[in-house]
Amino acid sequence: MARKESDKTFNELGNTIDPASIGYFARTYRPVYALVFLLPFIFLYEILVLVVNPQLLSEPVSNVRGGVVAFVWIQNFLHYVGLDAKNAWLCAPLVIIVTLLTLQLTSRQKWKILWPDLLIMACECVIISVPLIILALILNRPAQPPQVACLLAATKLSHHSFVMDIITGIGAGIYEELIFRLVLIGLLMLFFETILGVKRIKAIFISVAISAILFSLHHHFVFLNGGFARAEPLTMAPFIFRTVAGVYFAFVFAVRGFGIVAGTHIFYNIIVAILNACLFNHG
Repeated sequence: MARKESDKTFNELGNTIDPASIGYFARTYRPVYALVFLLPFIFLYEILVLVVNPQLLSEPVSNVRGGVVAFVWIQNFLHYVGLDAKNAWLCAPLVIIVTLLTLQLTSRQKWKILWPDLLIMACECVIISVPLIILALILNRPAQPPQVACLLAATKLSHHSFVMDIITGIGAGIYEELIFRLVLIGLLMLFFETILGVKRIKAIFISVAISAILFSLHHHFVFLNGGFARAEPLTMAPFIFRTVAGVYFAFVFAVRGFGIVAGTHIFYNIIVAILNACLFNHG
């Protein structure tokens, strides 16, 4: 009897400590929430590209901006299965949609959505992005403008380039999280834990470290068309920052799921673009 009471107390304590097991946190962790939450960003990205920069549909992938390389990888995959450039671009969102629908189906969790949760999710994403923004400002103080420009991707912004930064930020937030968190960490965990038999905690640390380093490196060395090309110059401050950001995003992904981590990445990119335009380029 005492043992049962002890187990009950332990389970209740666990539910208290682990927010993902109760209420809002449990609901919004589900893949269906990620899908519904991200759909407006996915469609907004496609629409903005078609309206603002439609030539991207016909440009060679070697001309793509560094922030959406992950999107181009998906586009290349669709090329491989037989789609032309325009259809590959337009169908890329289906990869996200089908992936999340499949995860929802296999999880056998509820499909019900409480719509006020979506607004709370957006606020949560903004709050979670704040530590990264503060870290970026700490690592790159205004007294060192070249480093600020490097870390925050600040250039002499015109209105068009500002809009392009917003577009790139939305695309990168969605597709980089798909590749580097949802897919890569899952594959690394499968390799280290299931195939090699590494203990789970150690496998998690190794997988997160590898994914974070690769996430950082892909901003400097772009892999396209079967080869590597230089993107941004490889300097210490942005490399360290993006590696830390990769670890941070992995933690958010583990605790809060794909919808929140992708939303956090999107809002971080948007806020950084606004800071660049309002503060660093206009005194």
